[in-house]
Amino acid sequence: MEMASENPESVGFLSRGCCWFTSFMKNLASKLVLEPARTARSLAQEDPRRIIHSIKVGLAIALVSLIYYFDPLYEGFGVSAMWAVMTVVVVFEFSVGATLGRCVNRGIGTFIGGALGVAAHRLASCFGSEIVEPIVLAASIFIFAATGTFARFFPKWKARCDYGLLIFILTFCLISVSGYRDDEVIDIALTRLSTVMIGGSAALAICILLFPVWAGEDLHHLVADNIEKLGDFLEGFGDEYFKTLEDGNVRDSKALLEKYKSVVNSKTIEDNLVNFAKWEFRHGKFRFRHPWGEYQKIGGLIRECAFRLDSLNGYLKSEVQAPQEIREIFQESCQTMSSESSHALKNMARAIRTMTSSYVAVAKSHIAIAKSAADNLKSLLKTNSWQQTDLLQIIPVITVASLLIEVVSSTVKIADSVHQLASLARFKKISEDDASKSDQRNTERILRSPSIEGSHGLTISVE
Repeated sequence: MEMASENPESVGFLSRGCCWFTSFMKNLASKLVLEPARTARSLAQEDPRRIIHSIKVGLAIALVSLIYYFDPLYEGFGVSAMWAVMTVVVVFEFSVGATLGRCVNRGIGTFIGGALGVAAHRLASCFGSEIVEPIVLAASIFIFAATGTFARFFPKWKARCDYGLLIFILTFCLISVSGYRDDEVIDIALTRLSTVMIGGSAALAICILLFPVWAGEDLHHLVADNIEKLGDFLEGFGDEYFKTLEDGNVRDSKALLEKYKSVVNSKTIEDNLVNFAKWEFRHGKFRFRHPWGEYQKIGGLIRECAFRLDSLNGYLKSEVQAPQEIREIFQESCQTMSSESSHALKNMARAIRTMTSSYVAVAKSHIAIAKSAADNLKSLLKTNSWQQTDLLQIIPVITVASLLIEVVSSTVKIADSVHQLASLARFKKISEDDASKSDQRNTERILRSPSIEGSHGLTISVE
C-alpha cells in the first residue's frame, strides 16, 4: 500500500520535470535557432544585396589567404602575409565608394607613416648613443601621434581622412618602435606596405567587378524616395483630417501617413552616402564630379518639411479638434494645398529618379496652385467674420492651416534645390506636355529601392 501511495507522487514529479525540460529546450532552440533565422530572413528580404556582399567578402579573404598557404608566396612575405588578410577584412565595405575610400586612406596612411617612421629611425641612429636614441624616438612618436590625433578633429579631414590618420599613427609607431630592436626597418616598412597594397587591390577588384554597389546611386534613390514619402503623407492628410474618406480607404490612407517618419532620422545615412559617393569614379548615369553636395542640401530641406509634417500628424491624433462646421470653412483651401503640394513633391521625386528636368516644371505648376490656395486662405483669415467665434474652437484648424502654408513654402525651397541639381547634373529634358501627360498617367505606385539604412555604415578599424 505504501508503494502504491508513493508511485503517483514520483510519477507526478517526473512528469513535471519532463515538461519543464521540454519547455526549456524549446525556448533555447527558439532563441538560438529560430530567432536568428527570422532575423536573417528579414535582413535578406529588406536588401538582398547583403547576401551578395557577404559572399564577396568571403571570396576576397579566401583568395588573399592563399598567400599564406602557398610556399613560394609565403617565402616572400613570411608571417607578414597576415597583414594582407587583415587589410581585406577592414577595408571591404558595402559600397564601392566606401571600399575605395578606405583603401586609399589605408594605402596613403601606411606609406606616409612608414616613410616617416624610417626617417625617425635614421635620425635617432645618427646620434649614436643608446641613451639619446630612445629619447629621440619617443619625442618623434609624441609629436606625430599628437599632431595626427589633433588633425582628426578638423571637420573636412574627419569626414574624408579619419581612417587614414589612424593608420598613419599606427604605422609610424610600429615602424619607429620596432626599428629600435630590428635593423631591417626598411624591409619591415616595405613588407607592410606591399601586403596592404595586395589586400586592398584584391578587395577593390572584387568589390567593383562582382555586382558592384554604388553609394552614389543609393543616395540618388534615397533622396527621391524621401521626397515621395512626404508626398504620400500630404496625399492622405487632407482627406484624413477633414474625414472625407470612405471606410474602405481609411486603412490605406493611414499607411501613407506613417511613411514620412523614416525621413526625420535620415541625416546620418545621407551624410555617409555623400562621403562615399565622392570617392567613386564615373558610373552609370553619374558623371565624374557629379554634384553630390546638392543632395545634402535637398536632404536638409526634406527633413525641415518632414518636421512640419510631424506637427500636422500630431493634430490628426489630438483630442482637441475644431467643430466640423468650422473645418468645412477651411476645407477647400487646405485640401488644395495638401494635394497640390503632394503632386509637386512626387513630380520632383520623379525628376530625380528619372534624371529628367521637365518634371520640375510640372511640379512648379502644382506649386503655383498651392500658393494661390494659400493666398486665399490668408485672405480668409484676415476677414472679420471670426469675432463672434470662440477662439478655442478655431485655434486647432488655424494652426493646421498655418502649418500647411509653411509646407507650401518648404515645397518651393525643395523645388528650387531640385532645379539647381538638375542644372548642375545636366538632367535630360522632355517636352512639358509629355511630362504632364506622364504625371496624369502615372497613378501606379513606383517601386522603391531596397532598404539601405542598415546596409551602409561606417566603422573604424586599425588592425
